[in-house]
Amino acid sequence: MPAGEPEAAVDSTERRPIGAAAGWLRREADVSRAALRAASRRTVAVDASLSALTAVLGLLPLLLVHPQHPVVAVLEALWAALLVAVRRGRPVAAVLGAAPLVMGGNVWTLPVIALVVLSATRRIAPPRRAWRVVGAACAVLGALTVAVGLFRWEHLPMDLADNAISAALLLLLPALSGTLLGRRRPLTGLLRERNAYLEQTRTLTAEAARLEERTRIAGEMHDLLGHRLSLISVHAGALELAAARQAPPLVGQAELLRTTAGTAMEELREILGVLRRAEPADAMDPTDGNGNQGTSERGTREDITALVTQSRQAGGGPVELDWSVPDTAEVGARARQAIHRVVREGLTNVLRHASGAPTRVEVRSTGAGIEVGVTNGPPREAGRSQGGTHSGLAGLHERVSLLGGTFGAGPLPDGGFRVAARLPTDAIRSVSGPLAKTSAGPLPPPRGAHAPLSTEVLTWPRVLGAGCASVLVVLPTAGFLVVVLLAALR
Repeated sequence: MPAGEPEAAVDSTERRPIGAAAGWLRREADVSRAALRAASRRTVAVDASLSALTAVLGLLPLLLVHPQHPVVAVLEALWAALLVAVRRGRPVAAVLGAAPLVMGGNVWTLPVIALVVLSATRRIAPPRRAWRVVGAACAVLGALTVAVGLFRWEHLPMDLADNAISAALLLLLPALSGTLLGRRRPLTGLLRERNAYLEQTRTLTAEAARLEERTRIAGEMHDLLGHRLSLISVHAGALELAAARQAPPLVGQAELLRTTAGTAMEELREILGVLRRAEPADAMDPTDGNGNQGTSERGTREDITALVTQSRQAGGGPVELDWSVPDTAEVGARARQAIHRVVREGLTNVLRHASGAPTRVEVRSTGAGIEVGVTNGPPREAGRSQGGTHSGLAGLHERVSLLGGTFGAGPLPDGGFRVAARLPTDAIRSVSGPLAKTSAGPLPPPRGAHAPLSTEVLTWPRVLGAGCASVLVVLPTAGFLVVVLLAALR
């Protein structure tokens, strides 16, 4: 056997513990970095601030009250600041690391010991494990006391008694308070889960009730309006054929009546489809059940031009269209639907209350969104209009408000009337593209139903009990710290 082999074996044996320790330190550093990245900025900022405050409060008094061992006192203050920083991610290590500070000479770190133990034991589950960790910390404190007492046997009994009292006040009582608060955490989580379940159940129940009511309304509209509109469409077709033979000048009016009745039937089918769907977002689907084009073409330049043309044919007087929205602009389906409704309602009001008055339709793009307006002059025959119920304007106001826009309608000083709406950019781009759909948000609570109780209200009795018990437990600790700190200042 070569002479160098035993030495090499000895060197490899000595390097194994060093390599294992280095590997453990690297793993701990990687875990700590990962936990730091996963933590929120607020948590990191709070822990950093508390650590800095602990270091300051532990070092500044040393300038006024000079300890016997300044270097040790400074190291104790820095160690306490480190324990504050690791109490969340390493609660067991924080409790064990607080034991040496109990017998330290820097009394300004004693409050930190109690707070670190209380905060750390809250995060150790189950409580039996927390008490085992606290017991290990007391054992470490006892071993350190005995080790230091070997050099001065005459003071060992007194040191053991003092450290036993300190352990009871700084380790055991804060640990009891922390475990009391820690038992509240599973209860809070359970009640929070129950509250979320009840809220979800309430939302689903309200949604089912709404869907049932909407289905009933759809059935009533189909049975009543559908039959009447079908009759109007049939008779309008017969009237068009008769006018073509007997009164050719009236063919255009008869054709407009027939096409209007057909359009009303199509819109009624769309409304019935919307009412029967569970999600309002489905109403933005550009195709109906048969694959035909639906509401996606509403609010385009061609659609508004067709509305203006129909208004002229119906005897609405001169109607001008001012369209300044670029063709490349992305306008969502809901915004286009709102544009169509505003223009159609405005032109309809002109035909009813100011027939023959000059009208101007404006659809223009601004930096903040799209502005839509229908302005008519004074009616040719004064006193013809009897006023209306304003239900159409109220519906427009609600539709525009849901998109986050503004709506206004009112008379003008010259006797005319103006209907205007402004749609913000967010509403315009919220649903872009022919196949885009909106996501339904949380449903508001139904009328007459109370919102579910908050988690704080549900857990208040248990929180109050745990809080009072924990406060009563740490009262002796607080008194002890006050006495010690006042004695150190003298």
